[in-house]
Amino acid sequence: MTDEGAMPWLKSYPEGIDWGAPLPPEPVNAALDRAEARYGKRPAIDFMGKICTYGLLGHLVRRAAKGLAALGIGKGDRVGLLLPNTPYHVVCFHAALELGAVVVNFNPLYSEDELVRQANDAGVRVMVTLDLAMILDKMVAAAPRTRVERVVVCSMAAALPPSMAVMFRLFKRGEVAHPTDAARFSSFKQLIDNDGRIARAVVDPLEDAAVLQYTGGTTGVPKGAVLTHANLAANRRQVAQWCPSIEPGAERVLGVLPLFHVFAMTVVMNLAVEIGATMILLPRFKLEQVLGVIHKKRPTLMPVVPTILNALNNSEATARHDLTSLKYCISGGAPLPIEVLHRFQAITGCHVVEGYGLSETAPVATCNPTDGRVREGSIGLPLQGTRIEVRALDDPGRVLGVGERGQITVRGPQVMRGYWNRPEETAAVFDDGALLTGDVGYVDADGYAFLVDRLKDVILVNGYNVYPRTIEEALYEHPSVAEATVIGLPDAERGEAPKAFVVLKEDAAPVDEAGLMAFLRPKLSPLERPRAIEVRDSLPKTMIGKLSKKELVAEERDRRARATAPATEAA
Repeated sequence: MTDEGAMPWLKSYPEGIDWGAPLPPEPVNAALDRAEARYGKRPAIDFMGKICTYGLLGHLVRRAAKGLAALGIGKGDRVGLLLPNTPYHVVCFHAALELGAVVVNFNPLYSEDELVRQANDAGVRVMVTLDLAMILDKMVAAAPRTRVERVVVCSMAAALPPSMAVMFRLFKRGEVAHPTDAARFSSFKQLIDNDGRIARAVVDPLEDAAVLQYTGGTTGVPKGAVLTHANLAANRRQVAQWCPSIEPGAERVLGVLPLFHVFAMTVVMNLAVEIGATMILLPRFKLEQVLGVIHKKRPTLMPVVPTILNALNNSEATARHDLTSLKYCISGGAPLPIEVLHRFQAITGCHVVEGYGLSETAPVATCNPTDGRVREGSIGLPLQGTRIEVRALDDPGRVLGVGERGQITVRGPQVMRGYWNRPEETAAVFDDGALLTGDVGYVDADGYAFLVDRLKDVILVNGYNVYPRTIEEALYEHPSVAEATVIGLPDAERGEAPKAFVVLKEDAAPVDEAGLMAFLRPKLSPLERPRAIEVRDSLPKTMIGKLSKKELVAEERDRRARATAPATEAA
């Protein structure tokens, strides 16, 4: 169907991109096969100056796959990746898929309790992690509380260039952990100690899961979005074709966003393999390091969240670095302020476009054209084969017309199969095959989509979903807390930040903000920890007694307005 009335975006589609072009389903690793064959001698990964070619990457993937098979991993088994951006993530991601296994991404900043909950929910059998104590110590403590049979520990020093490895071993050895349980823990070196001869599993791209990407979805309760091989293969191809000016085999993608996040998984790792680009990987965002890498390594593509662009815009060091190699920046994860976009484009000459997606859509659903008309304030046009519909808030089955505000829904080959082992919640987010996003918006007469509000309470901290319920449940574990609720507030550095409000039990030991913050520290990741905790005598409630957030949001908005309003002159 190519009806511009039902699909107004067709009139605005960028020249040379066919919305209705087929996206044949294929296994995720088919792109790695092509890249290895076409670009075998080209750098696939540049990690701190250590280069891995596509030929070597393919070889390491097969050896890691054989090692996982020796640990009993086969089709359908879940393999957890608890890793920052390193070559190990790319290798083990593809190695698991070689066997038809399912990758489960973990945030290395997770608390011990969060590791346990997700590993047990997913049924992870093997976990791959790094030997840094800040990560590994949590896994050592969590492992006995899970069904994880083997933890493969990768060496940070071994991933570095020789000179950096020597310095790391000399000056950072205190940051390295050494687990003693040989029955459960083994090394990546042991994993790949084989010839790599293994038969790839036969997968059905449309049915077989490739990744469980945990998300709060529309309820705030973390659950695994089941992304099939076809979902991931379609989305990387959609993104690649959305950038018609890219040169296969010649691009360099800066990977500072973490690969365990669905945005970077697709727009850094999977896109790079699709087009034979070099992934320039950094373990985390450090402003000076990012500026230096752009200046020296000359990346051409940089997926970002708005807070990164804002940091680069506002740094005095930016003027001392040449950022003009950047051709495209695709921004996602949070709304992109227009002034931030304009300033970064003025500094770099880079074409910055805003997109939109969800874990449930692998993730990219819409994007402003990289070569075409950008509509400011918009999340862009639907990608190839993707349909955006706006449904009535009081009747999800009723499709609204142009300009009418309602809940945005998505159909397309990148939309997940459902939630892992949660059939009722899966049914609740689909209506006649359309994914209900929980976001309110509209589509204009030219097919550009706009977001205006969120139905869900998710807080976007540096582009990552933070769920108030997780923080609230942790607060309720404190023996003095009677009631707790959490809202998101605008934050200049992080986009949004959580703020908690609590009521203490009348007969409990008194506790102040500092005491509550200390109590939460081991239970929550740094992203989840509240910016502030306000102790109150009471909290607003609905008519049926539920804690209500809207009054608190209004109070904070009014407080911020008063604080920023110019003082009136005395008469």
